Amino acid sequence: MKKLIALLLALTMVFALCACGAKEEATPAEEAAPVEESAPIKEAPAAEPVEIIVFGAASMTETLTTLGEQYMADHPEVTIIFNFDSSGTLKTQIQEGADCDIFISAGQKQMNQLDISADASINTEGLDFVLEGSRFNILENKVALAVPDGNSAGIDSYDALIAGLKDGSVMLAMGNSDVPVGQYTQKILAYYELLEEDLANAGSITYGSNVKEVTTQVSEATVDCGIIYQTDAFSAGLTVVDTATAEMCGQVIYPAAIMNVSKNPEAAQAFLDYITSDAGDEVFAAVGFTPMA
Repeated sequence: MKKLIALLLALTMVFALCACGAKEEATPAEEAAPVEESAPIKEAPAAEPVEIIVFGAASMTETLTTLGEQYMADHPEVTIIFNFDSSGTLKTQIQEGADCDIFISAGQKQMNQLDISADASINTEGLDFVLEGSRFNILENKVALAVPDGNSAGIDSYDALIAGLKDGSVMLAMGNSDVPVGQYTQKILAYYELLEEDLANAGSITYGSNVKEVTTQVSEATVDCGIIYQTDAFSAGLTVVDTATAEMCGQVIYPAAIMNVSKNPEAAQAFLDYITSDAGDEVFAAVGFTPMA
C-alpha cells in the first residue's frame, strides 16, 4: 500500500512538471519594441518672390542684362526688370513716379538732379529720390570716336574729325543735349572751339535720343562717324579710332544708387553687391568699362 501511494505521488509530480513546461512553451516570445520612426525632415520654406526694377543707362544694356540673367539663375526667387534709356529720360521717369529700385546713370548730372544732398544749382527742383548712403560710383567709361565698316571718310582721330567738320566734308552723329553722351560731345566741340549750332545749321550733325541710336547710325553707315562710348562700340563691333581725354570732356563716371521709393531696398542692395563683385567686374571689363566699386 505504501508503495502504491509513493508511485501515485511520483506520477503526480511528473505531470505537474510537464504542465509547467507546456505553459512555458505556450508563452509567446517577448515582442521587440517597435522602432520609433524618425520625424520627416522639413524642407526649408521657399524664399518669398521679390521683384527688382533697375533703371540703367542705355550703354549698360548688354552688361546689365547678362549680369541680371546670371543673378536670377542663382536666385530663382528674384525677378529683375530692366528699363534702359538715356539717363535724362530715366531721371524724368523716376521724377514722375515710375517704380524704380536702382538707378545707374551714365553721368553725375542726372543722379544729382534726384539727390537732395547735391548742390542746389544742379538739383534745382529740390528732388529727393536717392536713398541716403546708397550712392556710389560704379564704373568709368571712355568717349570714343567710332567709324563704320570701311571708314570711307578716312577719319582716324578727333583732330581729323574736327578738320572735316570745319570744311564740311564729314557727317557726325551725336547724342541730344539732354543725354550724357551728347553733353560729353558738346564739351569736345567746345574744346576745339567749334559751335554746335553752326555745325547743325550746316547739316554736319545728326542726333540720337540715346547712345544706342547714335551707335545704330554709325553701324548703318548713314554717317561718317559718331561719338559714343567705347563700350557701345565694342558691343556693336565698331572700330574706335580715338578716345577723348579727361581734358577734352572730363571723366565719364557712372553713379549708382538705390531710390528711396524702392519697395525692396534690401534685395536691391544684394543685386548691387553682386554686380560690384568679381563676377560683375569681369563682365564690365570685358566690354571696356573700368570698375570703380
